[in-house]
Parts: sequence; C-alpha cells; structure tokens
Amino acid sequence: MKNQRKSYLYASLVVLFWGTSATAFEIGLKFLNYYQLLFWSSLAATIILWGAVVMQQKTDELWATTPKQLLRSALQGLLNPFLYYFILFKAYSLLPAQVAQPLNYVWPIVLVLLSGIFLGQKLHWYDFTALILSLVGVSIISSQGNFNIFAQSNPWGVTLALLSSVVWASFWIINVRDKDRSEVVKLFLSFAISTILCFIPMIMLDGFSNIPRNGLLASAYIGAFEMGIAFVLWLKAMKYATNTAKLGNFSYLVPFVALVFISWVLHEQIIWTTIVGLAIIIGAILFQQSIGSQTKPT
Repeated sequence: MKNQRKSYLYASLVVLFWGTSATAFEIGLKFLNYYQLLFWSSLAATIILWGAVVMQQKTDELWATTPKQLLRSALQGLLNPFLYYFILFKAYSLLPAQVAQPLNYVWPIVLVLLSGIFLGQKLHWYDFTALILSLVGVSIISSQGNFNIFAQSNPWGVTLALLSSVVWASFWIINVRDKDRSEVVKLFLSFAISTILCFIPMIMLDGFSNIPRNGLLASAYIGAFEMGIAFVLWLKAMKYATNTAKLGNFSYLVPFVALVFISWVLHEQIIWTTIVGLAIIIGAILFQQSIGSQTKPT
C-alpha cells in the first residue's frame, strides 16, 4: 500500500504538469514560432534527462549504447519528440487550446489499431466501435458549436492534431519492442537526437534571431514539466505501482485538468461541444479497455 500511494502521488503530479501543458503551448506560441518552441523545449528536456541519467547511475549503460541501439534511438527521436511536437505545436498555432488538446487524445485508440497492423494483435468489434465513437467526439469538438464542422475550426489544424496522435502511437509501438535498455536512457537519447534535428529548421528559417525572454521561459517550462520531469515521474509511478491498470486511468484526467487551466489562464470560454466531445472520446477509450479486459482469456 505504501508503494501504491507513492505511485499515485507521482501520477497525480504528472497529471497536474501535463494538465498545464496546453496552456503553456499557447503562451509559448505567442512569443516563438512552433519550431523555435520545439528546439528550446527539447533542449531543456535533454538537460533535465541527462541529470536523471546521472542521478540514476545509468551513464555506463549510456556509453555502452551500440550502433544498432543508437539507430533505434534515432528513429524514436525522429518520431518523438521531434515529429510529434513539431506537428502538435503547429496544430496549437492554428487552433484554440480547448480544441487541439482533446483532439490529440484519440491516441489510445489509434495505438490499438496500429498494434493490430504492425504487432499482429487481434482487432475486435469493440475496437472499431471505440474508433467510430471517438470520431463522433472529434467531430463534435471540431464543430465548436456549429453544425458545419469546419465553419469554426481550421481543417488543417484539426488534421495535424489528429495526425500527432498517430505519430505518438507509432512511437510507443517502436518503444515497446525496445526492451533491452532502461527507459531513462532511451528518453535521453531520443530528446538529444531531437534537439540536433531541430537545428535544421532553426538554421534554415533563421530561428535563432530575436528570441524573447518570455519565449525561453515558456520553453523551459514545457521542457521541464511537459517533457523531462513529467516523464521521469511517470516512470517512477510505474515502478512503484502494484496495479498499472489503475495507474493508467490517471492519464484520462489530464484533458479535463487542462480545460480548467485553459479557462483560468488563457481565458478561453469553454464551449459545451468541447466537454461533450471529450467525454465521448474518453468514454470510447474506457469502453474499449473495459470490454477488452472482460473478453481476455484467463
């Protein structure tokens, strides 16, 4: 019970940190372009994760990384954080935070579908039912209270927000097959490689000129509390958890916490379609997981 309480404490902190992320994205994008925000956030996360590697005495494992493992990390870093946040930040620059954040939350259903395609896991009727329900939720959120779905939302922004969930799910499929290294080492290499990749758009698009201090502060916050520290705390929560299924349910609190901060800090008026659509998406995920657990052979 003591370990489980520690797990819940760490998970609660992660929910709080991730719940502020959408607000931090919008603030950061007021001062920086999306690729600038990605570079400085990724750099901050890399520094924090390096500290985690040292504190957990994983430096020997890091230096022992083989060329094959480094190539795997390069692919992981390309997907997440580089491509994932590159797409997600662009989506946030085109959409209100209350629209972009929940649209990104269809990734658990996408993960199941991609697992069926690439990992050979059997897909069931309830997986497709959950997908249909989630698409209904996506349509309601995108409508922003208008019967013409794209009358209010930017179609390209909606597409990018949904695409980010595909990238995130793809990253976890690759990550779950990489079992011979500690998570903190894999995360550090992914963010370090992503930071290097970010140099390309920064140099090509003159991203190093006119960097406002507020933009750097927002980037540091995102790098710490959306990326670096949050990931380390989540790994600790997983380590102490005696019931990982219950722990996983904590993540479904994030979009609702996010709406609170979006309303309080960004002063966005939360539209009823956002709440209804988000409830349908989360309900679809819980339905899929509940039916799936009941039908698994014992």
